[in-house]
Amino acid sequence: MAEPRWLTDDEQRAWRGLVSVVLRLPGALESQLQREADLSHFEYWVLALLSEADGRARRMRDLAQLANGSLSRLSHVVTRLERRGFVAREPAPDDARSTLAVLTDAGYAQVVATAPGHVATVRALVFDALAGRDVADLERICDALVASLDAHTGPRAG
Repeated sequence: MAEPRWLTDDEQRAWRGLVSVVLRLPGALESQLQREADLSHFEYWVLALLSEADGRARRMRDLAQLANGSLSRLSHVVTRLERRGFVAREPAPDDARSTLAVLTDAGYAQVVATAPGHVATVRALVFDALAGRDVADLERICDALVASLDAHTGPRAG
């Protein structure tokens, strides 16, 4: 059996930094959204993705892929959002086998009310800590990591 390719000291420091961000950032975002909007981060993400769509509607399977969640997880979240009046399900007009998640007016109002606090939190936790070129570097690094994940585990969930 071949010897493992151990991480170099530089790689180990970078890895530990990435793990720290991956473990801490979701909780900080979740806390802000729960406190200010009584939404989970995934619920807010789903509402935001719907708010950006033509007609404020997306096919459930497409929404699951965009949200980086399974169709099952999305279905549970949409059910919760339906109960709050933020989302409705409708049959897709061009495909009877597909269901659309549609952002209601109340859901859109929730996104509009929640976005400023969420953006302020994202800015404070992420972008205010970065210098000019760091933002482009972060985008490039994230794109490379997502491509590697897609190559090794398949495209985003959905």
